[in-house]
Amino acid sequence: MKVALIDYGSGNLRSAAKAFEKVAGELGGGDVVVTTDAKALDAATHIVLPGVGAFRDCRDGVLAIPGMMDALTRNVIEKKKPFLGICVGMQLMARWGREHGDTEGFGWIAGEVARLTPSDAALKIPHMGWNDLRFDPSAHPVLQSLTPGAFAYFVHSYAMRAENPADVLATVDYGGPVTAMVGRDNMIGTQFHPEKSQRVGQAVIAGFLKWKP
Repeated sequence: MKVALIDYGSGNLRSAAKAFEKVAGELGGGDVVVTTDAKALDAATHIVLPGVGAFRDCRDGVLAIPGMMDALTRNVIEKKKPFLGICVGMQLMARWGREHGDTEGFGWIAGEVARLTPSDAALKIPHMGWNDLRFDPSAHPVLQSLTPGAFAYFVHSYAMRAENPADVLATVDYGGPVTAMVGRDNMIGTQFHPEKSQRVGQAVIAGFLKWKP
């Protein structure tokens, strides 16, 4: 197992790397690398795209790394290696991001990333803190070890609106349903932060590393 966490300047990835290292060790071992080298994706068995910040800034950060977008397309779309997008890394899978104007995403999940609009005016933006996940454990192998109602940690002001309901694996309620996880083919994404979600996050990481799409 060799896990590549892509570093494109979106923040300190050490906590995410430590979480993956811990779970990989519990599963029998493996290498976890934080990398700015597009070639590292060719050697990886699993690819993780974290993200903190604005959609456009994160998209531009990925595109600024020589060869990275081509490497993502080659390894995720063509070779179909397991891919996990975290927070804005998940949002970048969409066709469009609406933060600070319209920005084209990767186009892997049909839909857009739009500002949260909770029906309850008392709910603050960003959506920050713990919230309970709503999902069907049979909907995806990564979910099978989780219990509906499990709590995960969120920090975001924008969320994915997928065109195909089948691409939405989990939601939370924040003045209405908000996409918490998406998935299609060999790709999944979490709006929440697994590295900050304690046992639930570790279960998601373990499910991802054991997943054979």
